[in-house]
Amino acid sequence: MTNECDVTRMAAELAPAAALLREVKLTSNITKAAAELGIPQPTASRRLAALGDALGTPLTVPDGRGIRLTRAGLLLAEAAEQAIDVLGQGVRRVREEIDPESGHVAFGFLHLLGRSLVPGLLRDFRAGHPRTRFSLVQGSRQSIVDRLTSGDIDLALVAPPPAGPSLDSVVVTEQELFVAVPEDHPLAARSTVELSELSGEVFVMLEHGYGLRQITDDLCAEAGFTPTVAFEGQESDTVRGLVAAGLGVALLPAFEPHPPSGVVEIPLAPRVTREIGLVWPSDRPLPPAVAAFREFVRNRASGDHSLPLSGRRRP
Repeated sequence: MTNECDVTRMAAELAPAAALLREVKLTSNITKAAAELGIPQPTASRRLAALGDALGTPLTVPDGRGIRLTRAGLLLAEAAEQAIDVLGQGVRRVREEIDPESGHVAFGFLHLLGRSLVPGLLRDFRAGHPRTRFSLVQGSRQSIVDRLTSGDIDLALVAPPPAGPSLDSVVVTEQELFVAVPEDHPLAARSTVELSELSGEVFVMLEHGYGLRQITDDLCAEAGFTPTVAFEGQESDTVRGLVAAGLGVALLPAFEPHPPSGVVEIPLAPRVTREIGLVWPSDRPLPPAVAAFREFVRNRASGDHSLPLSGRRRP
């Protein structure tokens, strides 16, 4: 039986080869992996062979003109990737601890929020933190949440905020939803519309995985019907274009400064809003720059400052 001391010793022997294992997994070529790390190919081969000897099983086998990892090698490579990611986060925290203002924030958000909410937040935060850098990632709600959970991004703005043991969130603001119809639609002259009145309509929607799709499906179910979906898209602007072409109706936030040609936006009765939340991982510490931006957004949400949103208030 392998005791704890043996495991610790083997882990120590693995550490210098962790980056090499990761590169071999990515390239399936020892020469390319060695070149990526700036070491001679014979040195890389000896390291892998020595590690396999220590573990009692080979880590690679020939595969055509390249190599592939064995099952044991793949298990170690996956562990090495995780370890390198953790070490990278540690290096980042140390650098930002020394100079927090020069930090970096990977920020994810829904496409719809890139029109006014996100630019306003970034502008105001950068006014006090001009050296903080941002990488901006847009996508569907599910893709953003997945990338947040995996560590690809640091913070995210999504609607509705997800629930889960590894994520924390705070509601930042609410956004009103409207029924978007073609300008010649029988409902276009109405001041309000009840959701149940749309049971016989053909809908244009975002694809599954988008928060607005989930909200629309849930609202229709509460109103007692399953919507007939003719078209599904990945961009709200495309959905509006299909509505303008007379191909269906949609539930969307208001388009600023006014609806595009061919589209009429009608408030729902009773009024319907969606919560937009700032989300962050609860299972790992945030680097100083990320924590500073999170606190800035939280303070804006709880203070007297109004957060800019694409969504007009209507009587």
